[in-house]
Amino acid sequence: MRSLMFRLLSQPLRLPAFLGPAPRPDDPQIFRFNSERGTIISDVVRRVAQHYAGQPDRLLYLLNEAGNAEVRRLASQGDLEASDALGAWRRLIKRVGKMSEEERRAELREIVARMTGDIAGNFDVRVYGLATKIIPGLLTAIMSPGDLPRQLLSGFRALDERIIAEGPIDKLRRLAKVGTLVLVPTHSSNLDSVALGYVLMREQLPPVVYGAGKNLFSNPLLSFFMHNLGAYRVDRRISAQLYKETLKTYSCMMIERGYHSLFFPGGTRSRSGLVERRLKLGLAGTGVEAFARNQARGISRPVYFVPATLNYALVLEAETLIDDHLKGAGQSRYIIDDDESGQAERWFRFFTKLSQLRSAMVLRFGEPLDPFCNPIDDEGRSLSPSGRTVDPASYVKFRGVATVDAARDAGYTRELGDAIAREYQRSTVILWTQLVAHILYRQLVAQTPELDLFGRQRVRGATMPRSQLEAEVGEARDRLLAFAAAGLVHVGPVLQSQSPEKIVAEALTAWSGYHTRPAASAKGGDIVIEDPNLLLFYQNRLVPFAEELATPETLTAARTIAALGGRT
Repeated sequence: MRSLMFRLLSQPLRLPAFLGPAPRPDDPQIFRFNSERGTIISDVVRRVAQHYAGQPDRLLYLLNEAGNAEVRRLASQGDLEASDALGAWRRLIKRVGKMSEEERRAELREIVARMTGDIAGNFDVRVYGLATKIIPGLLTAIMSPGDLPRQLLSGFRALDERIIAEGPIDKLRRLAKVGTLVLVPTHSSNLDSVALGYVLMREQLPPVVYGAGKNLFSNPLLSFFMHNLGAYRVDRRISAQLYKETLKTYSCMMIERGYHSLFFPGGTRSRSGLVERRLKLGLAGTGVEAFARNQARGISRPVYFVPATLNYALVLEAETLIDDHLKGAGQSRYIIDDDESGQAERWFRFFTKLSQLRSAMVLRFGEPLDPFCNPIDDEGRSLSPSGRTVDPASYVKFRGVATVDAARDAGYTRELGDAIAREYQRSTVILWTQLVAHILYRQLVAQTPELDLFGRQRVRGATMPRSQLEAEVGEARDRLLAFAAAGLVHVGPVLQSQSPEKIVAEALTAWSGYHTRPAASAKGGDIVIEDPNLLLFYQNRLVPFAEELATPETLTAARTIAALGGRT
């Protein structure tokens, strides 16, 4: 099985022509993407060009800025593949000042067409049909190869036990038929897109288009499915303003046309393990613009933003992410291309470990919002705080006429970001590894009051009596259940159903055998802290509740953890 996985991860895939169903008239919009792709690219070029019509100075600046930004990027790559493009950009810089305005407009259209062609994705109905048939089996074969025959007969119930979906799923199915869904989940791992795609497929929600970092397309297996199932390429190495505007225009146009979409508002994976609070809504904000543009054209299709949280008991790239965060390298290494997700051996070990865990990942959908932060009822109508129905189109009208106003829509987008962040906290699902990590880390903080964060992370071998850990886990779990009953947070199945002793044992099992060094391990009657960095990463999900979960004896340590939440 291990050699099979290595072959899957390293070999190009080809799809037999006879596989997959033909699209039907009632199929999702994305099933018709390939027939519209050329028109979409042309429309993106036209809109970007129109934006700069009558602005010759701005057009000159934009071409110069793009040329210089690309020369810097390509020169730093130093590979042969970049040499031709580098020469073309250098020639543009030399001659753009001598061009006529018409020549500059033509150059702009050509560059935007090239950029959009690289961005635009693909959707193969045959691959989608194939994926619905083989992905559950493939995941089960990787995670538990000996269990595959039984799971084929049982409909992959074991996989459903490990990947759980919660929230208003029936409601989302109804909304998908009357409007356009914009999913805005938290971002923890490169596995997120795979998990989301599987859950959407399993729960009979429509497939979505989504932006994926271009670096992810280097893995042949992931690239095959992403390229053929709606992913469009986002090259975060490109800093040119023209590229960013092209990307946003493409995203906006997809939502205008009714393509259900997905964005990670955190921008990149959470390095610290904290649920994102400061969101980057550049692309997600195109949903607000798309709604306004459709209204201005007399198209009344609603847009629904759907926050969601992805909650993992074990995170594939946890070691690299927290180390990168603590080194203060998050900005300089915005794209991490050497983490665990690029190593086939780590994927195999990760999925093998997941096969031993129940509710290893919980995806919780939050309540949908319209572009102006209003909640949505079961029929797809926007509601005011008092509960009365409101017309979202009224937010984009001036003197009764719907308009497109960038400054106004930017304000709505900022408010939407705050609303999504609040929904993230309400929709967070606390899992057993996170709670056990929090109690252990709180003990470490209590034992090292004289140390700052970075001094504490170097401490190895601190201990906590197992009986004390189990008692504090039980007390904290009971408080979490009370918070969940009040609608403040959600609690995973293991915490709901297992004894404190079992919760601690399952956390130790989860950490053993995957990470380079376990977060903690049992030695006699004690639990030994082996890797404070991993403990910090997993416990950070509980930072908002640190003080509420504390006992009088642990309150000082809990306050330290709560204060660290702003810096970690």
